[in-house]
This record gives sequence, structure tokens and C-alpha cells, in this order.
Amino acid sequence: MRRLRRMFGMMRGRMDTTLADALIGQLDATREGAWLAIAMSGGEIGRTKAHQAMREIEHRGDTCRAHLVAELAGALVTPIDREDLFRLSRSIDDILDSLRDFVRESHLYRVRGRQRFAPMLDQVIVGVDALEKSVRDLATRSSAVGHDALEAKKAGGTIRRMYQYEIARILSSDVTAEALRERELVRRLEIVGTAIGEAADAIADGAMKR
Repeated sequence: MRRLRRMFGMMRGRMDTTLADALIGQLDATREGAWLAIAMSGGEIGRTKAHQAMREIEHRGDTCRAHLVAELAGALVTPIDREDLFRLSRSIDDILDSLRDFVRESHLYRVRGRQRFAPMLDQVIVGVDALEKSVRDLATRSSAVGHDALEAKKAGGTIRRMYQYEIARILSSDVTAEALRERELVRRLEIVGTAIGEAADAIADGAMKR
């Protein structure tokens, strides 16, 4: 009976709870990874400890993604194209992976001026929050899906613009080893911004098709 109720709800266009929970689990892990990066950049947690903590966060995100992929494989009906759901999950995974790389490379490179990365990381939180709202919109078939996806897209675009300003600042002085390390770290955050935009596109495309 529960399986029939689940199928009936999905045929009416509502997001399957198990799929929504898996996506929100991925986003929760991603948000935690972003807050960890902010804490590391502000000196609230050491680089080594942050590097270790990020491994556990990434593992939780990977577990949620694996659960979603398994559910998609057996789902008869999905609220939006399964390709778009898979693309959304993959893009969220890319966000978390790039945050992991940012934390790992911060640990390796030991860049001195860590606080300058905080504004870009703040926008990561904005983007992840908007993505979660979009997923919840899909779950309730809310008309706000497109609006929240657009907010996430804007956050991704803001991160990429901030990256351009940071690169201009770095290249305005002598290109030292420290400057090259800074460039690598802001590049990681630019990749995060791109992945946020791709996740927003997956939601918007899926909502448009249904």
C-alpha cells in the first residue's frame, strides 16, 4: 500500500520523499563543508583539523548521492526527468568536491591571507541555500522552483565575478609563489560557482519539462 501511495504521489508530480531526502542530504553536507571552509579561513579551526573534518563531510555527501542513484535506478516514475535529477546530484557533488579541494590545498599551500576568501565562501552558502529551497519546491510542486533556481544561479555568477576581481588583484603585483598559491585557491572557488550554476540549470530545465 505504501508503495502504491508513493507511486500515486509521483504520478501527480510530487517529488518522491526518498529522492528529495537524498538531495537535501547532499546539500546539507555541502553547506557544512562551506561553513567549515569559512571557519578555516577565519582562523577558527586549523587547516589540518579542517582537512580531516572535510573527509567525513565528503563521505556523508557521497553516501547520500549513492542512495539517490540507487533510488533512481529502481524508480518507475520521477517528478522531473531522471537525467536532470542525476545531473543535479552530480553538480551538488561537484560543489562539495571543489570545497574539499579548496580545504585540502589550503592545508598544503599555507596561504597567509586566508580572510580574503570569506566573501566568496559567503556566496557559496547563499547558493546552496537557494538550491535547497529549489529542491523543496520540487517536492511540493511549488511555482517558486524557477525563482529559487534563479537565485542560486545568481549566487554562482557572483562568485565567478568575484574570482575575476581577485585574479586582477593578484596579477596587479609581482607574480610570486604566494600569488600563484592564492590564484589556485580562488580558482577552486570559481569552480564551485560554476557547479552551483550547473545545479541551478538542472533544476530549472527539469521543472520546465514537466
